[in-house]
Amino acid sequence: MDRRTTLQWMLAASAALSLDVSAGTTPARRSGAKTGKGGKPVGYGTDPDLTRSYKSGELWPLTFDAAQNRTAQALCGLIIPADDQSPSAAQLQVHRFIDEWISAPYPNQAKDKPVIVDGLAWLEAESGRRFNGKRFDQLDVTQQSRIADDICWIENARPEFAAAARFFKRFRDLTAGGFYTTPAGMKDVGYVGNIPSVTFDGPPPKVLKIVGVT
Repeated sequence: MDRRTTLQWMLAASAALSLDVSAGTTPARRSGAKTGKGGKPVGYGTDPDLTRSYKSGELWPLTFDAAQNRTAQALCGLIIPADDQSPSAAQLQVHRFIDEWISAPYPNQAKDKPVIVDGLAWLEAESGRRFNGKRFDQLDVTQQSRIADDICWIENARPEFAAAARFFKRFRDLTAGGFYTTPAGMKDVGYVGNIPSVTFDGPPPKVLKIVGVT
C-alpha cells in the first residue's frame, strides 16, 4: 500500500468520522507558506497532490515503529474480525491508515496522536503483566478480549482503566472510520453510492411502510 492510497483514505475517512481535515491544509514547510518567528510555520499551505505517490516521510514522518504496528494491527483485527462478508480490519491494513492519521499535522489529528501512542504502550504493558510477558499480538482472541472487555466502554471502566478506555474509544472510532471507507467495508454495509444507475426505483414498499409513507 503506497502513501497516496493511505492519504486518500485518511481524507475520505475524515468525512465519515465527522472530523476536521480542512481544505487547503498541509504544513507550511511543505508548501512554501509564510513562516513566523523562529522559522515556525504560520497557518497551513495547500493539500498534498493526491494524483501522485509519495515516499514515506516526504510529506510528514509516520509515527508507528514495528512494535506499535504489530499492536495496532492486532487490535484492529480484534475490533473488526473477519466474517463471511468481509476481511478483518487487520487484513485491510487499517492500522496503516491510523498511523497516517495520527502523523498528519492537522490539529485534530495532532490531538489524537498522544492518545493512540500512549494507549498502545499501555496495551503492551497490560498484556505482558497479565500473560507472562507476552505481546498483545501474541495473545489469542480470548486473552485479547479479556483486556479489551475492561476498557471497551468508558462508562463501565474502573477508575484505573479510565485513560485506557478513552484510548480504546478513539481507536475503535478510527478503526471503524478506516474500515468502512474501504471498498470491502462499504460492500459489507451494502453501500452502493457513486455507482451509475439507468433507473431509480426509490425505496422498496416495505421500507416506505415502516416509515409511514404510502
